[in-house]
Amino acid sequence: MLDADFFHRWMTGAAALVGREAARLTELDSAIGDADHGSNMQRGFTAVTAVLDEERPGTPGAVLMLAGRNLISTVGGASGPLYGTLLRRTGKALGDAPEVTPQQLADAFGVGVAAVAQLGGAQAGDKTMLDALLPAAEALGTSFGAAREAAEKGAAATVPMRARKGRASYLGERSIGHQDPGATSSALLIAALADAGEKTDGEKTDGERA
Repeated sequence: MLDADFFHRWMTGAAALVGREAARLTELDSAIGDADHGSNMQRGFTAVTAVLDEERPGTPGAVLMLAGRNLISTVGGASGPLYGTLLRRTGKALGDAPEVTPQQLADAFGVGVAAVAQLGGAQAGDKTMLDALLPAAEALGTSFGAAREAAEKGAAATVPMRARKGRASYLGERSIGHQDPGATSSALLIAALADAGEKTDGEKTDGERA
């Protein structure tokens, strides 16, 4: 079962990964966007970890709802509302349960991803964050590791795509040949989830050995 501490670790891990990859995200965004995705995401997740440490929400849903609200208020451009919607709608779908199963998380994450698609009006193949999130959501029902692999492959698959949504779409053919920064940061979010899952599995194994 996954409790609030697990989701706290997920968000803290995401902040660490985004911080470590911020320069790369900005480099990717400089080719086809505003050159601020790394700094924006780093600012947002730094705020998320600070508020989670201060308020310590008691349920998985509350952790994600609070994280989403902070991303909306601290991340500029379209990324704040999109990431905030992803986490808020996932958290809302989890409800008030003190613990959830991995399958319940997978189902709720699917709801969050659908909300992102609706908000942004994008679909698979548009060279957006959805190209990482959609395959991750589908694989999450199998395992956290499968979701991480699916997200990374989805992000890499945006390189040959021509952008059809967002600022990159203004570049037309010139958007081809660059990995989408939103898909890349989405893959980092899923990687952090997989890391949290592996740590939980390790703790369970240690407990079983004791």
